[in-house]
Amino acid sequence: MRFFPREEKFFEFFENAGEKIENGIVALIELLDNFTDIETKVRKIKDIEHESDNITHSTIEKLNKTFITPFDREDIHELITKMDDILDFVEAVSQRIWLYRIEKPNEEVKQLAYTLLKAVKELRLAIKELKNLKNSQIILAKCIEINRLENEGDQLLRKAIANLFLNTSDPITIIKLKEIYETIEFSIDRCEDVANIIEGIVLKNA
Repeated sequence: MRFFPREEKFFEFFENAGEKIENGIVALIELLDNFTDIETKVRKIKDIEHESDNITHSTIEKLNKTFITPFDREDIHELITKMDDILDFVEAVSQRIWLYRIEKPNEEVKQLAYTLLKAVKELRLAIKELKNLKNSQIILAKCIEINRLENEGDQLLRKAIANLFLNTSDPITIIKLKEIYETIEFSIDRCEDVANIIEGIVLKNA
């Protein structure tokens, strides 16, 4: 029995943040697959991103007021802020699609978005197991899969950019699409960052 019980609210924050991230990516894919009413769909993603920001702020506020935390304070802060970054990049992608007046998303954009969604699904499963760390091998396996998906995202990005320069003559279009590709990949990179933080937590506390 702990004399000072640890604060369990953080796990709820992490799981809620993971849910918002997945909701935002699903909304982005809905935008890409059904390219109509763009402004409304972009606004929906912005609203989800705002809800995620609120979770991040609540987590940090709770962290500053909590005496006993489930694991290192620095890890809690870094975990929730890196998770928030994932959705920030997703929202940035949707804004660029709207502001740049993209006529129709190509398959490269969709492939990157689906890879991001797969990474986030694995991330949510890893986060769910953080409560007790009894299933540390499951958590570490999810982290390895996220790293694999990040490598897959890198390969898709290189292929997309190569095809862009090979098949597109308009330099403005090249600039627009290259930035969109890279922003989705930044989001996938953040998934790997979060996975690395989770792996560190497991190794320190399991």
